Amino acid sequence: MSDTRDRLMSTRALYKRIGALTWPIILQNLLSAAVTSADVVMLNFVGQAHLSAVSLAAQYASILFMVYYGLGTGATMLCSQYYGKGDLRAIEVVEGIALRFSLLLSVLAALAAFTIPRQMMRVFTPDPELIAIGAAYLRRVGIAYLCWGVTEIYLAVLRSVGRVVIATVLNTVAFTLNIFLNAVFIFGLFGAPRLGAEGVALATSISRLVELVLSLLVSARSRDVKLHPRCLFLSNRLLFRDFLRMALPALVNDVSWGLAFSMYSVIIGQFLGSDMVAANSFVSQVRSFATVFCFSIASAGGILLGHLLGEGRMEDADRGARAVMRLTVLSALLGGALILLTMRPVLAFARLTDTGKGYLRVMLLINSYYVMGAAVNTTLIAGVFRAGGDSRFGMICDTIDMWGYAVPLGFLAAAVLKLPPLWVYFLLCTDEFVKWPWVIGHYRSKKWLRDITRDDLQLG
Repeated sequence: MSDTRDRLMSTRALYKRIGALTWPIILQNLLSAAVTSADVVMLNFVGQAHLSAVSLAAQYASILFMVYYGLGTGATMLCSQYYGKGDLRAIEVVEGIALRFSLLLSVLAALAAFTIPRQMMRVFTPDPELIAIGAAYLRRVGIAYLCWGVTEIYLAVLRSVGRVVIATVLNTVAFTLNIFLNAVFIFGLFGAPRLGAEGVALATSISRLVELVLSLLVSARSRDVKLHPRCLFLSNRLLFRDFLRMALPALVNDVSWGLAFSMYSVIIGQFLGSDMVAANSFVSQVRSFATVFCFSIASAGGILLGHLLGEGRMEDADRGARAVMRLTVLSALLGGALILLTMRPVLAFARLTDTGKGYLRVMLLINSYYVMGAAVNTTLIAGVFRAGGDSRFGMICDTIDMWGYAVPLGFLAAAVLKLPPLWVYFLLCTDEFVKWPWVIGHYRSKKWLRDITRDDLQLG
């Protein structure tokens, strides 16, 4: 190890590197939240049925996002450390492995959206009107699934090597176009057909297709990370084994968590009524904005720690993790305050029934503290632990917490005990805090603090 690597980084240098990675990701996540919020705002003027149907149908996109996020973070775990080590060839091989998995799953999701959209909607609601609106939405959004599976992996690899600004620019163009096209197709502007909920899906598909084209153009000018069909055919037995060992637990973790969180929508849609569904649509958007800083810090922290571990800077990585955690707690406090500050204007804007507004008020209060639980767990499980290749702990912890505790508790409270809707929602929102003792204990054990790169890859 060189003298440069032996020299500890200053605290200021650590925060500077975290900041350089975080701000572009914050912008990207803000725009992502803005797209979904734009859907809610615009559909709010179309009608509660369209708002509720899209909210339920979009759960499939949420699940897919968790799949892509799991594959992307699996690739990031390896790519960020190999980048710190200076091995670009290994990064290209890992990208190809992740793309093979994401394309397979994207094709399956798109086929389901094209062929069985009504059956997909029946999972979430028995309401015929919501099923019809949601099915039309799913048929049009299938194209977006195909494009999304490619771009998410490519952008994850770009971010893993520190090129977060380029990834953010691509997302910015796609998200801005999505918001503009939402207005065009929802309301029928500039001579376009007035499509309502279907317009949201069409806008999403077009913007994702444009994002894919732009990614290919960036790749053509890139000297290191490429998005090229030949990546699909690159292989290395050791890297494939490492990817499966690290990415599959991350994938299972994120999909398991995403499916469980979607079960919350099943519980709300099947047992708690349309007023709760509509109120939850608004709450989800407010919470998305409130957690933007927290989740951006988690992503940036994971990339930075991966680079430090790949460079062999173990003590710097440990200190960097503490810095990330301090920023996470601060940002969660700000996020909770944001929810409280925006409560009155959100209630004034929401075109809900009196019952729905009553639900919305209490749900926002619950989320003002819930963001702290989500922020700490996401930063540690998806950021700090995965930076060192430790994805297995999160998989076990989240699966037990969600499927052994939160989901059964929700069904028991709603379907068996038939508790009031807000009590059911309150119980569902205890999931993040239940696992705190184990997550924080694992962080303090420092078992995640390790270099996962290899010197014996023999890449051509």
